[in-house]
Amino acid sequence: MPSTPASHVSLAEPIHLPPPFTLVRLRESGDAFAHACRIAPERGAGTLAYVGRFDLAEFAVVLEPGEALSTARRAFYAGMVALTDALRAYAPPSKTVAIDWPDAVRIDGGLVGGGRMGWPSSAREHKPPAWLVFGAMIRTVTMTEQGAGVHPLASALDEEGFGEAGAAQVTESFARHLMRAIDSWQVDGFDGIARDYLSRLARERETILRIDDCGDLLTRRINTDRAGRSELAKALATPSWLDPKLGGPRL
Repeated sequence: MPSTPASHVSLAEPIHLPPPFTLVRLRESGDAFAHACRIAPERGAGTLAYVGRFDLAEFAVVLEPGEALSTARRAFYAGMVALTDALRAYAPPSKTVAIDWPDAVRIDGGLVGGGRMGWPSSAREHKPPAWLVFGAMIRTVTMTEQGAGVHPLASALDEEGFGEAGAAQVTESFARHLMRAIDSWQVDGFDGIARDYLSRLARERETILRIDDCGDLLTRRINTDRAGRSELAKALATPSWLDPKLGGPRL
């Protein structure tokens, strides 16, 4: 594993990642997503930036797709499948881990965080981007001192009975499940990723959902020919779950 610059060294809980991931640790004041985007050109695919925080699992991984940006963005769905699988691995049997399209993760309806994706500002839709970065934040511990019920639509892993599953465990689990999702995509195509992702969305009755080649979500009511389109690229521009003032998931 390449050495980590001293400015990024942390004495927090160790992280054990499978190859080919390489770890870059940041201090609590770091921004994993922004840092991964900065170092992506030099460090390359498999680099995983991680912030050692008590209240959040925060990490971002560099990907190097071999297809045009217009279709490569579908890697976001593989990241979301891996993220929710990572949480399912620690979830109590009674808990539902679900996604609000495209990027928010809820446990029994309570928002715990989500995923995001970045690419070079110079990238063109019809050409492969030099890199993509999938980043995630999951609230592990509620830090507010306000009483229960003040933020009824927000939650954290500790409130949902996830036991000892903290930032390190979620990050390690994500890495393993991301490898599995990417392997599945390479062997069987994107359809399996799409099915796994769509199975985690809340949907209206009598509707059919599909993800097209550009990653857009198509919604069609049964017995009609008209389909609504939700554009992935536009949705990813502003993460729905992120509160910029808090620097974490919305309350």
